Amino acid sequence: MRDDQHQLLIFLVELPARLTASAWVLNCQPHDVPALVAATLLKRLANYAANSSKFFATADLLEQIKDCNWLSRVSAAIYHHWQSKNGNKPTKASSEVTRDGEDAAVLVG
Repeated sequence: MRDDQHQLLIFLVELPARLTASAWVLNCQPHDVPALVAATLLKRLANYAANSSKFFATADLLEQIKDCNWLSRVSAAIYHHWQSKNGNKPTKASSEVTRDGEDAAVLVG
């Protein structure tokens, strides 16, 4: 268990009314939060500028994490987000095949 998660358990009664980063409550990475917002699984308190801190309602988040179906959708959204982001990158094996094919063409020609 990470230190911040341990502190959450200690001070669970004294959580602030709004959170700036809900990733540690969901046990996911901070870079996953924008994907969850885009999938409308997390709702920000207001429309913020792109470079400002985003706030989330603690009460709503604590209520949502009790729902197993919502947690399943969160996991699926994170998985699909990174699958689509990484799906456009060539794999190491396919780039080696391309290089081998180019090298073979150079040797023949």
